[in-house]
Amino acid sequence: MAKSKNNAKKLSYISVPSHIINSISSSSIQSLLDETPKKSSYRTSSQFFITTLSKWKNPRLFFYFTLFFIGLFVIFKFGFNLETPFPSYPCATKLQKPLISNGFDSKSKLGVVSMNKDKIFSSAVLSKSELGVDSMKKDEILKDETLSKSLPLISNVMLQAKGPSGVDLVDQEKSVEVDKGEFWKQPDGLGYKPCLDFSGDYRRDSDGVVKNRKRYLMVVVSGGLNQQRNQIVDAVVIARILGAALVVPILQVNVIWGDESEFADIFDFEHFKNVLANDVRVVSSLPSTHLMTKPVEGSPPLHVTPSWIRGRYLRKFNREGVLLLRGLDSRLTKDLPSDLQKLRCKVAFSALRFAKPVQELGNKIAERMKTKGPYLALHLRMEKDVWVRTGCLPGLSAEFDEIVKNERIQRPELLTGRSNMTYHERKMAGLCPLSAMDVTRLLKALGAQKDARIYWAGGQPFGGKEALNPLMQEFPHLYNKEDLALPGELEPFEKKASLMAAIDYIVSEKSDVFMPSHGGNMGHALQGHRAYAGHKKYITPNKRQMLPYFLNPSLPEAEFNSIVRELHQNSLGQPELRTSKIGRDVTKYPVPECMCNDSHYDS
Repeated sequence: MAKSKNNAKKLSYISVPSHIINSISSSSIQSLLDETPKKSSYRTSSQFFITTLSKWKNPRLFFYFTLFFIGLFVIFKFGFNLETPFPSYPCATKLQKPLISNGFDSKSKLGVVSMNKDKIFSSAVLSKSELGVDSMKKDEILKDETLSKSLPLISNVMLQAKGPSGVDLVDQEKSVEVDKGEFWKQPDGLGYKPCLDFSGDYRRDSDGVVKNRKRYLMVVVSGGLNQQRNQIVDAVVIARILGAALVVPILQVNVIWGDESEFADIFDFEHFKNVLANDVRVVSSLPSTHLMTKPVEGSPPLHVTPSWIRGRYLRKFNREGVLLLRGLDSRLTKDLPSDLQKLRCKVAFSALRFAKPVQELGNKIAERMKTKGPYLALHLRMEKDVWVRTGCLPGLSAEFDEIVKNERIQRPELLTGRSNMTYHERKMAGLCPLSAMDVTRLLKALGAQKDARIYWAGGQPFGGKEALNPLMQEFPHLYNKEDLALPGELEPFEKKASLMAAIDYIVSEKSDVFMPSHGGNMGHALQGHRAYAGHKKYITPNKRQMLPYFLNPSLPEAEFNSIVRELHQNSLGQPELRTSKIGRDVTKYPVPECMCNDSHYDS
């Protein structure tokens, strides 16, 4: 029950079907709200009750009294809406639809099954006359505050509706940040903060490295966005090892995605160059003095050391002046000297910032996800090529499984190792991506509530969005960049897979909780990035240990949830020392080389 500002009159609320609201004017609705049945006085009711009770011995009077009591109960039950047969929330007019289309209000709360975003924002629905304002941008429509000021009808009918517990919906929204629940709780970062303090020797050598005009390193990097990021990090380190200037990396056209984006399309080149100004000189092209030089070409083997790089290339490099390296993926050892480890972190977490248009759109989408409180980002690896490469099956139907099997037979080179294992053996070994059902059960066991807002990153799943049905049924607030972008926002990036992946990366990095359904370069990059940002919560699915319990249908749900939570209590993004994981990338485990706390800080 709400009160007007002068507290002079109480307001009552009734549930009205949407087709009725759409057919009558706001003044008519207001008249419905104002026509509240008046109660008889307490004194009259009491006197009648006492008089009747004193004559209860008369059977006829007793019969009438019983009828009166039943009638009084019915009046209280239905007249005061104690248990209304209508939906819990008043249905809304079509003016509410912009709220629903992008997920800024619960579809279930408003009794809406599905909405078409393009229709909602058509001029027929959002004409100036209907809105009662001169102009309204779609961004403004997505904000409750704008709606409550511009659309008093919705404010009166929808925003003052009661939730199942009798709490105003507005109050429920305000309490989101106060009561996030255990699922949104962040891990203890143990006070670790970024600290890239290079040694005195490194700083003394820097002057000679950045002033060198004789040696230029050119690199060709391949793969998807995050593979390219890893190779660019290694290219900077190799340039530092050889004391060479780095020519802006050349991005090889991806065979699978066909993306022809160049470095400056994806990353902010000027920012990259300026951040590394004291470590490596970065140039946009070879100088005229070296244009006719035939470069020394090479492709290092796996996990080479700095001394191997110098011994292999430095003498020819000094003679020719230009070195061209290809295929740098995992070519440089992960166990580098301390200064070079810090340089890797500096490149990955500071220098490689996305180009301004990409960064701006990613930030906007992240802000739209945050308008209703915290959100979870899922990186779903359910694309067709992932099922083919991993040797796993999507499990959607026999038809889809057969398609994957046939493609694997036709192109056996796509399978990434361990071809002697069956699908079931791969899955139980934790080598397969989690299905939508697996992800759903894991999130529920870890305490995610049904109203949790989820952003899913990744390409379209094999089988279409229907493959996500188990997840959508349990977590209806499930969105991706296509759901959240305004008309035309994604158009400049639609045919560029690396840019679309970059948008996913930004929204995922800014999320309150992140979880990948499978490993991979993006998951590893975000693990390190979130650690470097203060150990933001990162759930690593413990697939190998949890999957046997997933296959036990006799296990009670409470016991299943308890087991799953216990298996993941140390897999929530807490600080992990790379020293206990020798051979792992420092950009995935930045402690202790790139982060320190007060007890370990050494100036």
